Amino acid sequence: MAKSLNKVMLIGNLGKDPEIRYTGAGLPVATFSLATNESWKDQEGNPQERTEWHNIVAWSKLAEICQQYLKKGKKIYIEGRIQTRSYDDKNTGTKKYMTEIVAANMIMLDGGGSRGAGDGADAFPVSDGAPQAEASKEDLPF
Repeated sequence: MAKSLNKVMLIGNLGKDPEIRYTGAGLPVATFSLATNESWKDQEGNPQERTEWHNIVAWSKLAEICQQYLKKGKKIYIEGRIQTRSYDDKNTGTKKYMTEIVAANMIMLDGGGSRGAGDGADAFPVSDGAPQAEASKEDLPF
């Protein structure tokens, strides 16, 4: 059987502060939205822009860090996997689907680090606990 890959990398701005809740077993989970923008010129040469909204889910220690340090409007890098889940809408009785990014790694790109913005400490990687290579601004391929 051939291997497959489910990997998402996004750079965008938070649409809202992360909300944290806890599972019945006490495991923290944070949710927030992330906006990415696309710009182009149409056939007449007029500038166009589109914003895509992504639902982000972070678990465990990463959830707690996101809730503590991330604020609406902040620019971040998120790495994870895409997942679609279904649930029953209690109001209509129909099955609904939600596509979300399950975060495995997060880097704050414009402030919010524990030592304050502008001192070089505001872009550091935070992961879900899986082994990750340490990264800095110089390590990013863009």
